[in-house]
Amino acid sequence: MYAKILIADDEADIVSMLGSFLESKGYGVLRAGSGTETLRQVEYNPDIILLDINMPDLNGLEICKRIRNHISCPILFLTARMEDADKVRGFAAGGDDYIVKPFSLTELEARVKAHLRREMRHSFESQVKFSGNLTIDYAQRCLFFADKRLGLAKKEFDIVELLSQNPGQVFDKERIYERLWGYDSEGDSTVVTEHIRRIRTKIATCTDQVYIATVWGCGYKWVK
Repeated sequence: MYAKILIADDEADIVSMLGSFLESKGYGVLRAGSGTETLRQVEYNPDIILLDINMPDLNGLEICKRIRNHISCPILFLTARMEDADKVRGFAAGGDDYIVKPFSLTELEARVKAHLRREMRHSFESQVKFSGNLTIDYAQRCLFFADKRLGLAKKEFDIVELLSQNPGQVFDKERIYERLWGYDSEGDSTVVTEHIRRIRTKIATCTDQVYIATVWGCGYKWVK
């Protein structure tokens, strides 16, 4: 399974060791020794990123926040320690997993393979059809009604993605806000209500069928 892996760490020996190991396993490797270089290497669209949290110019959390709006590949944090608060900040920044130094190369390879397999499954399931001629293309991040393409803003699609992949499950607006905007974002959950209003308005131009239902006093759900 060929995949491009970006290794971003300010310790050159770690980058060299991981790079040589992963190349021996058949992966393509991109290397970065600083936050600035990491941002440049991201332009080559890696399939997965191994990102050190503690780099001198830009730390891994800041890098993750900057690139997450433009790249959807898995991001695994490399860190010397990981307290619960660090985990919360890491996941809120857009990280998918973490691995604590020192780690075995076998464990690292297993984590990488697991995330790449998950991404491959998602790519096969990128288009899902719903009732009322609605198809959601999760890869293109848009909706189709018959042959009509309906584009959504990033956060609008994020909400549709979250709800549609959990049909029937009720999410209150605070939970949606924390999942999609992050625990430490400035603002409040009332923005979720406005985004859902916009989504419904756009869908209403194509159909009168209701996909996002309000569960009064509880939140919102995707109608099965």
